[in-house]
Amino acid sequence: MKTVTLGYAPNPAPRVENGIRLLKQALLDCGYEVNAEEVSWTWDSYRSVQGRKIFVGNRKESDLLQQLEERDVLLYHTQAPEGEGFYIATCPGNLASVSGGSDSGVLYGCLELAGRVRAEGFLPEDIAYGDAPRFSLRGPAIGLQKTTVEPPRQTYEYPITPTRFPWFYDRTLWQEFLDMLLEQRCNIVYLWSGHPFSSLVKLADYPEALEVTEEEFALNVETFSWVAQEADRRGIWLVLKFYNIHIPLPFAEKHGLKLHQPKPLPLTSDYYKKSIASFVRSFPNVGLMVCLGEALQGQIYGVEWFNETILAGLLEGLKDSNVKEKPPIILRSHAIEPQKVIEAALPLYPNLYTEAKYNGESLTTYTPRGKWLDIHNRLGSLKTIHIVNVHILANLEPFRYGAPSFIQKCMQAAKYRLKANGLHLYPLFFWDWPFSPDLAEPRLKQLDRDWIWFAAWFRYAWNPDRDPAAERNHWIDVLGQRFGSPEAGEAILDAYEASGECAPKLLRRFGITEGNRQTMSLGMTMSQLTNPDRHMPWPDLWESQSPQGERLEDYVIRELKGEPHVGETPPEIIADVSRHAADAVHAIEKARKLVKRNWDEFDRLFDDMQAIRLMVNVFVHKVQAALLILTYKGRAQGEYFTQLALLEEAAGHLESSLKSYRALTSLTEKTYLFANSMQTPQRKVPIRNGLEYKHWTACLPVYELELEHFQFHLNELKSGTLPEALKNMKDPIVPYGEVPFTLLSGNAETYRVEKEAQVFVDGDIHIVGCAEELDGLTGIRFSQMEAGLSGVTIDIELNHPSKVLIGYFNSKDEQWLQVPSLEENTHADDLGGYAPVLQKGLRLYAYPSVNVHTFRYEAGRHSLDLGKGAYLILGVIPANHEIRPRNVEHKNDGINTLDWLYE
Repeated sequence: MKTVTLGYAPNPAPRVENGIRLLKQALLDCGYEVNAEEVSWTWDSYRSVQGRKIFVGNRKESDLLQQLEERDVLLYHTQAPEGEGFYIATCPGNLASVSGGSDSGVLYGCLELAGRVRAEGFLPEDIAYGDAPRFSLRGPAIGLQKTTVEPPRQTYEYPITPTRFPWFYDRTLWQEFLDMLLEQRCNIVYLWSGHPFSSLVKLADYPEALEVTEEEFALNVETFSWVAQEADRRGIWLVLKFYNIHIPLPFAEKHGLKLHQPKPLPLTSDYYKKSIASFVRSFPNVGLMVCLGEALQGQIYGVEWFNETILAGLLEGLKDSNVKEKPPIILRSHAIEPQKVIEAALPLYPNLYTEAKYNGESLTTYTPRGKWLDIHNRLGSLKTIHIVNVHILANLEPFRYGAPSFIQKCMQAAKYRLKANGLHLYPLFFWDWPFSPDLAEPRLKQLDRDWIWFAAWFRYAWNPDRDPAAERNHWIDVLGQRFGSPEAGEAILDAYEASGECAPKLLRRFGITEGNRQTMSLGMTMSQLTNPDRHMPWPDLWESQSPQGERLEDYVIRELKGEPHVGETPPEIIADVSRHAADAVHAIEKARKLVKRNWDEFDRLFDDMQAIRLMVNVFVHKVQAALLILTYKGRAQGEYFTQLALLEEAAGHLESSLKSYRALTSLTEKTYLFANSMQTPQRKVPIRNGLEYKHWTACLPVYELELEHFQFHLNELKSGTLPEALKNMKDPIVPYGEVPFTLLSGNAETYRVEKEAQVFVDGDIHIVGCAEELDGLTGIRFSQMEAGLSGVTIDIELNHPSKVLIGYFNSKDEQWLQVPSLEENTHADDLGGYAPVLQKGLRLYAYPSVNVHTFRYEAGRHSLDLGKGAYLILGVIPANHEIRPRNVEHKNDGINTLDWLYE
């Protein structure tokens, strides 16, 4: 019997104790007799212990390790272990040392040595190996959230109860999950909620704030404490994410407040401070993740709320705590510029982190650029640790994804391109955790189905710079062991790698948005491809979350003009994805002959590869049809009875696309419950109402009708019949003519009013829909924060009598300037402008629509002081300009859009 003594210092920390347990078990499983015991070895006494010895310790706290280092007995050929780093070495006197830079470093060192013992079957005689993570934070996000609103509660508001979240109380599931995370050397779990404090703390001053029963509260505290403790012993921070300012329903009802508060109040601030202080006292090892955007006017009140409420509560709670490490506080950069908040908060609490989305709410590229590259780099330059959030993955749903080389490049880009030092990873089907979308009974768990998704991201979060050739061999070995042969592993890896290129390339060139609003696997309508402006496209998709390239209409316009193309083009992308999809299917069909076990999992993966190829075919043919239709539009120039051969060719592609969609529907009827995890009205692409249109079977009739309409209108044109839409053409709408003016204010600047222009000097709020009358006018932009807090005064000089165009937001929220009311101000119509001339004349992403009013001013200097609240100045036009009032709506349904061909 082989014997080994496993020594450690007295009173080991929970993480060290867990590492010792794992190492001991590995030795036992390999036939060793293990004497694990607390020891007080010194540099001159450890040799007296007979036989093989292992000492496990934190080098900052271990006398033995420090003595061995001082005497050059324990030497490091790599960087000396710091933080989560470790070094394993055989030393003279039959001693193997596991030296950790911290308790977590000890744990990871034990994990590494245990893995080597299991792989080799014995304790190595000679070893000198050091390692450390390249990313400071590495872990997944899990949602204590649902997709159906529970009136009178609002979005994200779900008290934590066994009926709402039965998985939260499933300790076996938690142990499996946390064990997986430890195996992958993760050190954080982000637990998302709207307002969790009302389920986890009780306040003597606000007893009405508790939203659960006493029994549920006791169970929540017990469960949450257990999860935090189990996570901590595995070296994992539990971090609780919440929105601001959300308040509990019974608290809101008692005090006559709305559930979502846009600005701090003394009452809400006091409630939050006491809630956070109580939470921190109860769970001192749990961090917090703070979203200051959305409900809260974070641009205006973010610094105040974060410092005076959140951090004040945190510091109060930690005052009497003896935690070894202060918990992390993470600030999301969602709907807020976080620099000012961080700069103001760092002197109060140094353990701060920032977070920003990697590719929005999809996975599109490993080379983010543009505005979001700048955002990440700015955040990465602060005196904090910056985290990339691989968020939602709307374009990957519902299929499996496991392309290690794509993921490795993403993590390399996160570190070197985006200057990030942390990973926040969403599961592939976030909103339905812990279940996968597969049609199976019992339902599959994401932990099991998407094991390679988690393994790849966390492997490269530990070290993104592994050798690609060695990595290919690693994954072939992992997949080979799973499916029974190295040959099967290689073929399956090839299928994963090829299929992993399809969804990113499709969405980034042809999609409407990288956000949760679009379910890419359900396809897109022809209107969404040829007239995206109608469907509120999100420019970040192609300006930041894609390589340089051309959208469909841009490509056609350049082609017709004979201009050179730049970056990715639509024809190149459809050729690429066709090749990738074919390669994936070829590889998975090759693997079928080589697989020897795990057949159920392989069959589902096989079906996914077939489904991805069909999805690609749907897009390829539809994009080819769109290119032909846009070419028809460019060549016909309103003479719609010409160039019909282009439309006939397009009809053939639409038929082929629909044929593939029918096959995709037939396959997914047998394999998937739904196509996306968030089935809500926010899902609008391809079809509004994601609750109803959540499966291919629901969408198929829409596409069938689309083809039917196209063929009908094509036949009308071929027969010389004017389609009804062409008979109803109205007088064209032309831009307003502007007059020159001089801006005298130093706190403002002029800009061109057009799609994608930013309307304020702070933030990144841009135009996504602009009435033709406004297009090209010279507007004036200023600080939204200043206008919302105190109002702004804009001084201008007019050369002629003029009308100034003022945009009022369609919202009664007090952050917006309100239209003057004759009921409150008898002078409200002195300058005209009481009624809007363009209703919904402007649309901004994620902001209310804008009504445009005109106010008359004589020639000369004027101070525009309209009061407190944000608004827009959209141009200056002649005083005698004839204006036709209209309701714009931004439906983009004019004749030139060609939507009448499909509708």
